[in-house]
Amino acid sequence: MATDKERLLSEFPAISTQEWKDKIIADLKGADFDRKLVWRTNEGFNVNPFYRREDLEGLSTPRVMPAEYPYVRSTRLDNEWLVRQEIHVTDPQEANAKALDILNKGVTSLGFKLRRDQVNKETLAVLLKGIMPEAIELNFSCCYSVAVQLAEALAAYLTEAGANVAECKGSINFDPFKKQLVKGISNPQWVVACTRLLEAIRPLPGFRVLTVNALNINNAGAYIYQELGYALSWGAELLDKLTEAGFSIEELTSRIKFVFGVGSNYFMELAKFRAARWLWAEIVGAYGDQYKGDAAKIYMHAVTSTWNKTIYDAHVNLLRTQTEAMSATLGGVDSLTVQPFDVTYQESDNFSERIARNQQLLLKEESHFDKVIDPAAGSYYIEHLTNALAEQAWKLFLAVEEEGGFAAAAEAGSVQKAVNASNAKRHAAVAARKEIFLGTNQFPNFTETAAQKLHEEAEAATHSCGCGQPSIEALNFDRGASEFEALRLATERSGKEVKVFMLTIGNLAMRLARSQFSSNFFACAGYKIQDNLGFATVQEGVDAGLAAGASIIVLCSSDDEYAEFAPEAFKYLAGRAEFVVAGAPACTDDLKAVGIENFINVKSNVLETLRQFNHKLGIN
Repeated sequence: MATDKERLLSEFPAISTQEWKDKIIADLKGADFDRKLVWRTNEGFNVNPFYRREDLEGLSTPRVMPAEYPYVRSTRLDNEWLVRQEIHVTDPQEANAKALDILNKGVTSLGFKLRRDQVNKETLAVLLKGIMPEAIELNFSCCYSVAVQLAEALAAYLTEAGANVAECKGSINFDPFKKQLVKGISNPQWVVACTRLLEAIRPLPGFRVLTVNALNINNAGAYIYQELGYALSWGAELLDKLTEAGFSIEELTSRIKFVFGVGSNYFMELAKFRAARWLWAEIVGAYGDQYKGDAAKIYMHAVTSTWNKTIYDAHVNLLRTQTEAMSATLGGVDSLTVQPFDVTYQESDNFSERIARNQQLLLKEESHFDKVIDPAAGSYYIEHLTNALAEQAWKLFLAVEEEGGFAAAAEAGSVQKAVNASNAKRHAAVAARKEIFLGTNQFPNFTETAAQKLHEEAEAATHSCGCGQPSIEALNFDRGASEFEALRLATERSGKEVKVFMLTIGNLAMRLARSQFSSNFFACAGYKIQDNLGFATVQEGVDAGLAAGASIIVLCSSDDEYAEFAPEAFKYLAGRAEFVVAGAPACTDDLKAVGIENFINVKSNVLETLRQFNHKLGIN
């Protein structure tokens, strides 16, 4: 029977790519195929609506096996990753108790964030009491100025505690370019600082202390190809300058840790991690065939991005971090931090931290993501994305090399300038709703308030590590939703209840569609929406709106009917409330001639339009 089925299927003629495209074009009924269905990505390449086996022709990546150079599929023969959680250390004893607790709840990698005065052997003894360092990954973050001190204290503590240092693994988050990128401070002595740290950490062979912190580039709103391209240039800079300082390729690659952000562009992010493995292996392999083994294997930690997280409708952040966790783990990262959903507005509590942990544990225990290596391999679409993204990132890598390398680019501020330009473009896309933030610039819950859950930031403690003064453009870390949130918070804090009344009249389908669009539009500013089923006359609708205390009345009807309804409503309203026409009717010029100024439609810049209304209403 099975043979018969195979014979039956073999009788169907093969369909060519052109035949598929011809069928699609026919179904488009005259619409342009490229304009309608081909997606031009921010990364600088096109994505087609469908892919076929022939699209893999000429690509080398589909033929690579797991744990085989250049490691595009995987650096290992499993997909196990470490579940990491960060702990901000205020009281070492409390931090130790929390660490012991979460280790029993699925965490396999701890991240401790230390103050400068906590960097000593005595604090580490309290912090790590009862923790077996050989059994988990230990990661530490501290001020740049005391990283060497931390390495020395950690080595001394683990040795005196009798730990098998050969089996201890972890990292110190030492970012040699944080000063330039984050603070805008020149740091020409970064090679000396790296050298001192590498020498101090030698007693602990399993600790990675040179961080390629591409997470900062991600959180500053960079496009994916920028994050990847700059990360590769950053890593290459470490190899180039530190080999000149006398360190071997093997030692350096065993000390470098890439930290990537991961956003909600599901397939593109997955492809990013595959491309990162591939390109880093090529960079290391260029030093000689002898380095195409373990030395060429990238070590990647991923952290869910903050750029796309929101204050309003914050539980949507759970949906964002879940797809991000899926992209990272399917992409084969070595460890992952899922940030709690409330990270944008408060110090995360036990509930939000537990949910964040469980997001990873569900992927392991229920979805079995850890049981399959690179499940995306062979997918025509993913293989195309991997190669296209790698190509764009490599172009950027070469451009930075021509500029003199990553350090020179960071010192000149060109990295920061390029990333900040991308941030500005993305903010413009958010303002026009070309980039969607569910619950913020699309489908907001206008009944929600957020001012009460925001905590005033405490004054920054005096910083005395001698960082220097800013002289370079720094990265801009404004989140994508920040401008909409500022607008809405201004509405809340003004104490004014702005009511927007939908004057629905005429064609049933059009008035309903436009009232829904307008409700969604004005709710983005936190205005109270009053929708309606419809009115028999314009006068009836205006009277109802004024009786309801509306500050804004939106006329929702069809284009053909606006020529009659809009002038009548505007004249009857006589300035007693702001008047808006929903749509872009052909008679717009005629309506403007009678004094109507406000129109909203799909081409409107939502943010700027709402800012203008806030200004008119006395909300600053």
